[in-house]
This record gives sequence, structure tokens and C-alpha cells, in this order.
Amino acid sequence: MWWHGHEFPIVDTHADSLLASLKGQRHLHEQTAEGQLDFPRMRQVGHKLQFLSCWVEPQYKPERALARQLAFVDQFYQEMEAASSDVVQVLDRSSLNRVLSSDKMGVVMSIEGAEAVGTDPALVRVLYRLGFRLMSLTWNERNALADGAGEDPGGGGVSRAGRTIIQEMNRTGIIVDVSHLSHAAFWDVMEISGKPVIASHSNCRELAHHRRNLTDAQILALARQGGVQGITFVREFLGADQDVERVVDHMQYHLDLVGDDRHLGLGSDFDGIEIPVAGLEDVTALSKLADRMSGRGIPDETIHRVFGKNYLEFLFQVWP
Repeated sequence: MWWHGHEFPIVDTHADSLLASLKGQRHLHEQTAEGQLDFPRMRQVGHKLQFLSCWVEPQYKPERALARQLAFVDQFYQEMEAASSDVVQVLDRSSLNRVLSSDKMGVVMSIEGAEAVGTDPALVRVLYRLGFRLMSLTWNERNALADGAGEDPGGGGVSRAGRTIIQEMNRTGIIVDVSHLSHAAFWDVMEISGKPVIASHSNCRELAHHRRNLTDAQILALARQGGVQGITFVREFLGADQDVERVVDHMQYHLDLVGDDRHLGLGSDFDGIEIPVAGLEDVTALSKLADRMSGRGIPDETIHRVFGKNYLEFLFQVWP
């Protein structure tokens, strides 16, 4: 994105746009007025790297979860073939460098809820080979691996099978995503994972008391471990006026709490949002967010970090 006379890459760790493609509502390689993100609009704003979430809907869980996950894979590769002149699948440092050194855009497949894995570490390896590089153990519910945020207050933690799956994710190179986990499961993951983790789309609970948001202790633990918190634009997770200024409030709160700017990023949840935040109607409006951050006194270098540099440094650290 060109901003204040400088170009810097945008990285976003959560969007549900691929589900719209799978449902036949639109194609990501075609620009439309529908939804909040597609490849042409990414190019328009200078968006460099997007994680595309694969969320298996409740009616497929658990028996048909793997089949539905594979349908996402098929749809993803159809979109990639149609956009091959503009978009690169990012799998490792090499492909990420290819994106950053060219005019290409990068996309990464991620999993939101690991019901497709069940309790079988072999399926972690299969999904890695298919191209997945980020996964949360569960969505909001309880499954065989962990309890989700929907079980709080009082939700349980990570199961013995979940521990094995986390260890296999660490070994293969799939990043653990702690968004959507119960409070207890979050702390279990922080104890189990031998590699840094991220919260792909979670805000600050002190500003909006929602079970999907992170407490101060969780934010600080994530930062100490070398992880990144992706601030999201979901209205319920913002609280108060639910506008672009409130997004900046959550960013400023994190920066003040942690004390440095290396552990904050973007996790928009574009196309998972029914009613977009005013001023952030789609991906092309991200420059307005940078303007608001600057207007609040956040330095340009910190904005650069939040918009992409922090996640890029994280990926170069954890990927082979």
C-alpha cells in the first residue's frame, strides 16, 4: 500500500471470502460489488498477503468435516488457476520472498476449527501437504481436541489428543491459531506449543467484554512468546461505537499494554462480517484505517508494522 510516500505490504490473517466462492456466490478472481474482499480489490489497495480461512459449517460436523474441508481445497485451487497471473500460493519463506520481490499477491490457506483432523496426526501431515499453514483447534464449540470460546465461562482446555495434534502442527509447520479457544484452552496451548502462536482475529477484552476477545494476561503472554494479535473489525468484538475509531482504540490499547509494536497485526474477518464497520466497508478502505491511526499520533513505522511487517517477521521466523 502506498501511504505517506512509502510503500509497505498489507498482511491480513483472517478472511472468510473463500466460503462465498465455495457456495457459488462469487469468484475471488473477479471484482464484484459483493462481499468485502477479492483479488482485484486486493491489488487496488496494495494488499500483499491474505490468509483465506476454511470454516466447515456446523451441518458438516463431525462426520462430513473432512469431505467439506477437501471441497474448500478444490475451490481454492480453482481460484488460484483462474488468477495465476496475479496470485501466488504462499507455503514457505521461498514463496513469500517471491511475492515480496514481485508485483504478485500472496494467499495462504488456513483452517478455522480442526474437525477435519479428528484426532489423527496423519491428517495434519496430509493437510500440510495440501497447502494449509495455519489452524485453530476448534471454532466456538467443544470438539475432540479442545473447548471453544462458546463453552466459556467454565470451558475446558486442550485434550490429550489435542496435545498430540499441537505437537504435530509444530513439527510439520502449521501455525497454531488461538482465536476461538476457551480461556483454559488458550493457556494449555501456550504451555504445549513449542513454537510461537497467533490470535488471528481477536480484540482486547478490557475494551469489549466478549468471550472471543483476549484478556490483558493473554495479550501479554502472546507477546512474551513471540506471537501476534490480529485486530479484527467484527462489531461485537469492538464494543462502544463500533466504527473505525474503535478499531484504533483496540490497537492503541494493545500498544500501551505490551509496550512495543512488534506483536500487533490485522485480522479483519472480511466476509465473515454481516454488517461492515463504517469506514471499513471493504479491503479498499484500509488506507482510511492508516489515516486514523496516524491522526491519533501512532508513528508511521508502527503503522507499517501493524499493517504487515510484524506478521512477515513472524512468518520468516516460524516457517521452514
